[in-house]
Amino acid sequence: MNHEAPLLEVGFLTFNLSTVMMLLVAAIIVFLIAFISTRSLKLKPTGMQNFMEWIMDFVKNIIKSNMDWKTGGRFHVLGITLIMFIAVSNLLGLPFSIVYGHELWWKSPTADPTVTMTLAAMILVLTHFYGVKMKGTGHYVGTFFKPMSFMFPLKLVEEFANTLTLGLRLYGNIYAGEILLGLLAGLASSGAVGFIGAIVPMMAWQGFSIFIGFIQAFIFTMLTMVYMAHKVSDDH
Repeated sequence: MNHEAPLLEVGFLTFNLSTVMMLLVAAIIVFLIAFISTRSLKLKPTGMQNFMEWIMDFVKNIIKSNMDWKTGGRFHVLGITLIMFIAVSNLLGLPFSIVYGHELWWKSPTADPTVTMTLAAMILVLTHFYGVKMKGTGHYVGTFFKPMSFMFPLKLVEEFANTLTLGLRLYGNIYAGEILLGLLAGLASSGAVGFIGAIVPMMAWQGFSIFIGFIQAFIFTMLTMVYMAHKVSDDH
């Protein structure tokens, strides 16, 4: 379980090569799903096109549950990208892990707090960007002082807390799942008795982890739209 991360230092920067590789793998998988789903569009969707249209409708309903479609329609592609990329990233480390030379190369990239906190920070920046773009700088900055000016420090704390919980919730769930799977795999490799004792719990936890992976992708996307609605909608 105490595997090292393959690190590359470039000047004052340190890169986790495993995380970089897995992010690239996740991006390629999402691109291939989107490409295959849309390369031969039909009026009556079947197969992968049907799946993609279901994803689009699902994300559309998430957006419409938080803001009107005229305002939220511009975030449709963002929501689709988030839910697909995070779901794929969550599931990559479930089937197996690859260790080479005591270094862990294959894992879920969202089991790295750097990745999840970067995603959360990206969402924070986007919400403020669209808040300023759609409301104007003066109006948007003024919302931090309403209903009373003393609310400003509290709203800054809220922004920090929202970003922290958004990133850590995703990281904690995926990392904990992979740790337990690693422990069960270690038990299964300890001998015949360990294998028999671990096989059923491992299969059950694999299924549960798949469910958690999809749920966490949904929660991250839902909260993104909730935060966005608070910034761009007049009724929030």
